[in-house]
Amino acid sequence: MVHVERAALIDDLSHHDKDQWDRPSLCEGWSVHDVVAHLVNSARTTRLSFVASLIRARFDFDRQNAEGVRRERGSSPQETLTRLRQVASRRSAPPGSLDSRLVEEVVHGEDIRRPLGIAHPYLPDAVTRSLRLQTRTPAAFGGAKELIAGVRL
Repeated sequence: MVHVERAALIDDLSHHDKDQWDRPSLCEGWSVHDVVAHLVNSARTTRLSFVASLIRARFDFDRQNAEGVRRERGSSPQETLTRLRQVASRRSAPPGSLDSRLVEEVVHGEDIRRPLGIAHPYLPDAVTRSLRLQTRTPAAFGGAKELIAGVRL
């Protein structure tokens, strides 16, 4: 499912110009281009590289993410898109649930697509698994556990 979503995002982004890549994403302080670079960095991350980069960032997740974006952001959108193509089929992952890879693709897919006006029909199972992980993950780690604690459906 991760590979399917990455491929769909690559296809969607193939049709947009540089000005659109410079638009603010739904991730505060990041452009569409920055979020794509983050997805490249995330796809390249292994358990060992995650720990090493976290130590280099002095255990600051925001600093760690900013460094990853800086490292993977190409000099042009096409260069960054090429990097995303190169990592599209990777299976590496940082520590944690493998469903966090789905969360990256689904949530950041929307962070990118909505500002560009792109509608995407996600696989229902990908969305369900992403939401289930987010409901179990504390907000301090990017989840929504505390936010939905009192919600009942």
